[in-house]
Amino acid sequence: MAHPSQLGFQDAASPVMEELLHFHDHALMIVFLISTLVLYIIVAMVTTKLTNKYILDSQEIEIIWTVLPALILILIALPSLRILYLMDEINDPHLTIKAIGHQWYWSYEYTDYEELGFDSYMIPTQDLASGQFRLLDTDHRMVVPIESPIRMLISAEDVLHSWAVPSLGVKMDAVPGRLNQAAFIASRPGVFYGQCSEICGANQSFMPIVMKTVPLEHFEKWSSLMLEDA
Repeated sequence: MAHPSQLGFQDAASPVMEELLHFHDHALMIVFLISTLVLYIIVAMVTTKLTNKYILDSQEIEIIWTVLPALILILIALPSLRILYLMDEINDPHLTIKAIGHQWYWSYEYTDYEELGFDSYMIPTQDLASGQFRLLDTDHRMVVPIESPIRMLISAEDVLHSWAVPSLGVKMDAVPGRLNQAAFIASRPGVFYGQCSEICGANQSFMPIVMKTVPLEHFEKWSSLMLEDA
C-alpha cells in the first residue's frame, strides 16, 4: 500500500500493473529527453549572438521537426494500445465477483456460489484493532485466489461510484443500471487497499476496498467457512 511522502506508484501486484509501470517509465523518459532538448535550444537561442542563415530557411530542418514528433508519438501509442487490449482481455475467468456500490459501502456477490455474498463497511476509528488502518480497513475483506483470472462485474445501486485497487491496476466506474466488467490476476499473496474513486456524496471518503489474495487451497477453505456461516 502507499505510505506517507511516497512519490511513485504502489508496488505492482498483477501483470497488468507491471506493464503500466513499465509504460509509465518509458513515457517519462521520452518526456525528459524532449524537455532537455527544448531547454537546450531555448538557452542556445537566447545566449548566442550569431545567426545561421541555413536555420532561418531550411527545408531539411522543417522535415525533421515534422517527422520526429510523429515517430515519438508512435513510440508512445503502440505500447499504450497494447496495454489497453491487455486490460480488456478476459480469457476463461476462474472466478466471477459482482461488486455493487451503495451509499456508502460495497456489496460483494460470488456468483459461482449459490449463497456467498456480504456487505463490506469501513471500520470506525474507535473500533480499529492494532495494526488496522484508519479509513482503509473494512469489517469484511474480499478474498480471491492468486494466479487465477478473476472477473469483476461492477455496478451501483444509487449513484455513481468507482471500484479501484491501485496495486492491481484496476479502476472501473460503477453506474446504476449498468454492469461494467474488469479483470485481473493477482500475482502474489497479500492485502491490497483501494477506495471509491468517484465523488458520490458526503461520505465518499468512507467506502474503502480491501482485497486479500491467498493461495487457492486457502481460498477454498475460506469459501467453505463462509457458506457454512450463511
